[in-house]
Amino acid sequence: MAGFMDKIARFLHSPSGRRLQAKARELSRDPRRRAQAEQLLRKFRGGKRH
Repeated sequence: MAGFMDKIARFLHSPSGRRLQAKARELSRDPRRRAQAEQLLRKFRGGKRH
């Protein structure tokens, strides 16, 4: 499992990983997108909150 985590860490430090992080930050600032993401997380976690 450590090899997989190392690959993720290397990717996040690469130029394309940095671009992806910047895009995720930008999208997370949009209230509608944030609500969609929270709804998806609740669905996967099995939460019943609205």
